[in-house]
Amino acid sequence: MDNLNLEIAKKLIDSAEKEADKIGVQMVISVLDDGGNLIAAHRMDDAWLASVDIAWNKAWTSVALKMPTSNLEEATVPNAELWGLNTTNQGKIVVFGGGIPLKKDGKVVGAVGVSGGAVPQDVQVAEAAVNAFK
Repeated sequence: MDNLNLEIAKKLIDSAEKEADKIGVQMVISVLDDGGNLIAAHRMDDAWLASVDIAWNKAWTSVALKMPTSNLEEATVPNAELWGLNTTNQGKIVVFGGGIPLKKDGKVVGAVGVSGGAVPQDVQVAEAAVNAFK
């Protein structure tokens, strides 16, 4: 695919929403560019309001740290090396799954963030968006 833009973001959101529908969970899906700027966000009917910020922050974390948010889970528990990481960056760092970077030619060009279900569901729906990007 070409550079990340609104048209592509809509396709990613559509793929993610189809996956969310398939598992029966109302989700919020956000797509950010490589600077952490919002390209598009979508809140499915009845998705939690709290998930709007969480989805955006998951995508932002993935762009800022160039990794899936799920990579942070074990390193940020009490007494682990990154304990407290989620208190940095004005609290925008999310340390559980649902944010995944979008890569082109090995370079992070943006990210998708999903919130609304259990963490494995958020990851599953985010992966559907990432797969649509590949």
